[in-house]
Amino acid sequence: MIMGSMTKSEEETDSKYGKLPEERSIAELMDSGVVIANKPQGPSSHEVTSWVKKMLDASRAGHAGTLDPNVSGVLPIGLNRATRVMGLMLKGSKEYVGIVKFHCDVEKDAVEGIFQKFTGEVEQIPPVKSAVKRALRKRKVYYLEPIEFNGREVLFRVGCEAGTYIRKLCFDMGEELGCGANMLELRRTKAGKLEEGRASKLQDVKDAYWLWEQKGDEKELRRVILNVEDALDLKRIWLRDSAVEAVCSGAVLAAPGVARLDEGIIAGDTVALMSLKDELVSVAVAEASSDEIMKMERGVVAKTMRVMMKKGTYPKCW
Repeated sequence: MIMGSMTKSEEETDSKYGKLPEERSIAELMDSGVVIANKPQGPSSHEVTSWVKKMLDASRAGHAGTLDPNVSGVLPIGLNRATRVMGLMLKGSKEYVGIVKFHCDVEKDAVEGIFQKFTGEVEQIPPVKSAVKRALRKRKVYYLEPIEFNGREVLFRVGCEAGTYIRKLCFDMGEELGCGANMLELRRTKAGKLEEGRASKLQDVKDAYWLWEQKGDEKELRRVILNVEDALDLKRIWLRDSAVEAVCSGAVLAAPGVARLDEGIIAGDTVALMSLKDELVSVAVAEASSDEIMKMERGVVAKTMRVMMKKGTYPKCW
């Protein structure tokens, strides 16, 4: 989605402090980067994360958006400092391709009709084995479309809100048709703006590290490890240089510290606070909307939840 930005204060950034993300050294990239792993079927998300951690000799690693062992596809894994924000940075939609098997012969028109019926807001109770409380909750299915029919089996694509259970969606569609259904296979093809074309096989991660460590060749490692900013799926607020260190020290973001911001922010949104060099400073909760922030001369704009940038990167200005 293309999003416009709004300028609150015309500001320039001092080249003496911070740096553009693309100018980071390999050591800096590995200290705060994100690997988009192409998770295979079989191992758990935790196991894949542990393997990537060992392959890249990272001290810490953590994933965002858990995939069940039998589900493959896009699994973002944060390295070292990036683990601080992994649970907050991917709040957007997910896309999956899967196979649903109906337990009786179903006409194509009936399948297309039930897919349409389950597009929009759906109610779900998480499965018994889920890691969250089993309470009725609402989730949005943005699109649900058949790709290919093979008897009772249907290959489909679905785009949905984070936290939607596709296995339960398949079960509920079968119940609605009166014959039952179950999910046979599932692959996540997109998490936020991260698409499977950017995902790396585990062997590619291992090879990239070997090429850098043994041959001094950084090319593949820079392809495998993304800057944390490239993995963000959050609306953004850019800070004046003078406000960066205060936020790094845990202070709230006040209106005078805002240089520009994305349109469409509403109070309560999780947002990314960025430097004017497009470095992630922290992840925060917006206390006002974009339009309100543009009019504010004082007051709290956002409250930091997780600080990403190291203290001392920008000068102390208070």
